[in-house]
Amino acid sequence: MTARFDLPEPDAFTRAYWDAAAEGRLLIRRCGACGRAHHYPREFCPHCWSEDVRWETASGHATLYTWSVVHRNDLPPFPDRVPYVAAVVELAEGPRMMTEIVGAEGHPLGEEPDLSGGAELEVAFREGVPVFRTVSRPEPPPLAGPR
Repeated sequence: MTARFDLPEPDAFTRAYWDAAAEGRLLIRRCGACGRAHHYPREFCPHCWSEDVRWETASGHATLYTWSVVHRNDLPPFPDRVPYVAAVVELAEGPRMMTEIVGAEGHPLGEEPDLSGGAELEVAFREGVPVFRTVSRPEPPPLAGPR
């Protein structure tokens, strides 16, 4: 059997994060001392070093900070997924996280996906791993003509 390089190996500390993700919830950590949220999960606040941090369910909303289209990756299962969009998103709660943008693979013939910095995103989950997709906005109704 081929090893998978895309699935997490939870430990005692991160198990709560991965269990929530398997249920379709994105968790972040928030500091009780300075009030700032952070991601990736740590047992202390990276801003003030307090150990008064706790889990919090994130809204799942984010904006696209930066991205790159990956056209080659030989590690399983990525060869079947290329091209894919590796990204850094800024969560509504403040922290940035590395992730993948799904549903923005671009057009046939290898064109780049239709993404722009600051694009609105929402969390989705693939095999218990948080990924993000662009938020589709309904088309505004046409403007009324002269009366």
